Amino acid sequence: MASTGTSESPAAAGNAKPGGTAIFVIGGKSDDPFWSKVKRGVEAAAEVVEAQGGTVTFLGPQNYDNLGPDAAKLIDSAVSQGAAAIIGPDWVPEAEDAAFKRVVQKGIPLIIYNAGGIEAANSLGALNYVGSDEYTAGKTGGEFFGKQGAKNVLCVNTVPGAANTEARCRGIADGVKATGGTSKQLPMPSSNFGNPTAVAQGIKAALLKDDTIDGVVTISTQDADSAASGILQASLTDKVKLGTFDLDESQLNRIKDGKQLFAIDQQPYMQGFLSVSMAQGYLKYGLELPQKPLLTGPAVISKDNIDSAIAGAKAGVR
Repeated sequence: MASTGTSESPAAAGNAKPGGTAIFVIGGKSDDPFWSKVKRGVEAAAEVVEAQGGTVTFLGPQNYDNLGPDAAKLIDSAVSQGAAAIIGPDWVPEAEDAAFKRVVQKGIPLIIYNAGGIEAANSLGALNYVGSDEYTAGKTGGEFFGKQGAKNVLCVNTVPGAANTEARCRGIADGVKATGGTSKQLPMPSSNFGNPTAVAQGIKAALLKDDTIDGVVTISTQDADSAASGILQASLTDKVKLGTFDLDESQLNRIKDGKQLFAIDQQPYMQGFLSVSMAQGYLKYGLELPQKPLLTGPAVISKDNIDSAIAGAKAGVR
């Protein structure tokens, strides 16, 4: 798998003690700020797994250029390494679902998290879905934009084609429409994800081309920083409101300073923690939760609740 890389917890799957469990978690890049929070949640839950003789292994791609096929390879790799349970996001169903179905066909418990929703979990035969409802999150953000006076919102998508990001932009459009506004998507090559110069320039160009845009929303914290730069370069900070999915300290500080309208939190730490805890409980004791899906968001972070969110970010969990 030359196109993918792996990062693992200190205990490797093959070291599980008799009666222990080997849980594999498919996630994003190790240097992705969002996924580092997911991984911290995974590692916190792994302490219980390891205390009970099991192991937790986190696998992620080197980049997002070939996201779906690379994720499918990681799923198959987890199976070949003897996974007792697999946790993964259904980012690109047409590329990943065949691999997920092979997991279920082998009798390996599967949990879908972060992307795909309960619909994907049900169709694949997974135990549950843990995460935010991306469409609902987008619609919530779009409605918030509208209530703050935005009429034409640009949804910047640097991972076009991924189910979760497409659902976010679709929700934004419907939420803004419900308040009398409109929204369109600005798809950018996935190779631009996390590339501050390329994203900033793309957003600047879009704003200068259409002077009716009064809101910009991004799919990640890295892109939000780039959007803030692009808006500044276009000299439109007084006109264009900025929102983003996910959050970190830079977004929270901008919200506190009145330079960003909002961030939509899906609690990535809890996605990792709850998914691993659920898998371990099922493997060891047959435990299942009646809540399906198990939602970790969305929550709109704005100037009204910014202080508690900043405290969580400083602790590394928001």
